[in-house]
Amino acid sequence: MKATKQLHDLGQSLWLDNITRTLLDDGTLARYIAEDSITGLTSNPSIFDAAIGEGDAYDAAIRTRTMAGLNGEALFIDLALDDLRRAAALFRPVFDATHQVDGWVSMEVSPLLAADTKGSIAAARQIHAQAGQDNLLVKIPGTPQGIPAIEEAIFLGIPINVTLLFSCRQYLAAAEAYMRGIERRIAAGRDPQVASVASLFISRWDVAGNKRLPKHLHNRLGVAVGLQTYRAYRQLLASSGWQKLAAAGAQPQRVLWASTGTKDASAPDTLYISALAAPDTINTMPEKTLHAFADHGVLQGAISPDGGNADVIIAEITKSGIDIDTWATRLQVEGAQAFVRSWQELLQRVADKTNHLETKAKAAAAG
Repeated sequence: MKATKQLHDLGQSLWLDNITRTLLDDGTLARYIAEDSITGLTSNPSIFDAAIGEGDAYDAAIRTRTMAGLNGEALFIDLALDDLRRAAALFRPVFDATHQVDGWVSMEVSPLLAADTKGSIAAARQIHAQAGQDNLLVKIPGTPQGIPAIEEAIFLGIPINVTLLFSCRQYLAAAEAYMRGIERRIAAGRDPQVASVASLFISRWDVAGNKRLPKHLHNRLGVAVGLQTYRAYRQLLASSGWQKLAAAGAQPQRVLWASTGTKDASAPDTLYISALAAPDTINTMPEKTLHAFADHGVLQGAISPDGGNADVIIAEITKSGIDIDTWATRLQVEGAQAFVRSWQELLQRVADKTNHLETKAKAAAAG
């Protein structure tokens, strides 16, 4: 049995951290669903930047929308939602079969809004309405300003992917915001079933930590933070507060392992997949990592709900001068800044492509 199928059967959802029009057009995404147990996907500005910039898959759509008066951010969002609607349709059977637990796609609000609570709420409402898809999550970063936006969006019935989480403490802040949103819905007599995932970024810990840590601790920090967060997740689901919401019909906000492509060439290319196998979670992985795990991945069983040896590893890492909460804050700030740069590069790419197509059309008309 393929390693991806084994992981799926263990109870973890495998999502693809990629989307392009070519993946949709040539049947690659459909094949991943059929052959590699992919049951959802995530996207980000860098992914769309590369997709739009490479080849001509988006050229016709850009010309049509430009003629209709769209440009800049509005043009990009329209292009992206076109792709995500098609992907959502492919995942709809999974969405229905799992009673809305799985089969999701994600679209983020502008990273420029990471420090703007009201702006994030407005953007989430706009994307949710424009997408018109039951199985589309809107991504809002779990920054201090994003937490109240997440709570409000959940109260409004908008499914949310909380992104840019780096620690157990940041995860719990996002989980509590989700629960507050559900509690408010119950108090208002609304349906408590609003989906959410909490995305913890893994490999960025090791990219930063390996520069400071002794060799025997390389590539162990990200997994250790993940194990601590998984323990907190299981404890939260067992708590009386959550059990009360579940009894009212709420569904858990699942933990999602993000940034799970191995960055260190000396480490196994399936490191973060094998090490974070856990039921009732999601692992969203780049295509390269998916191919690697499908080809030679080894499933070593599910991680322990008690976090295993995470505390021992973290204690040793702390002695090396790394304070987890301080670093988590820095990684979140740097992550938000990186997303802003990617967003700006993406919008420039769209503008450049638009100008190129307009110049090309004028040249053709002139003869």
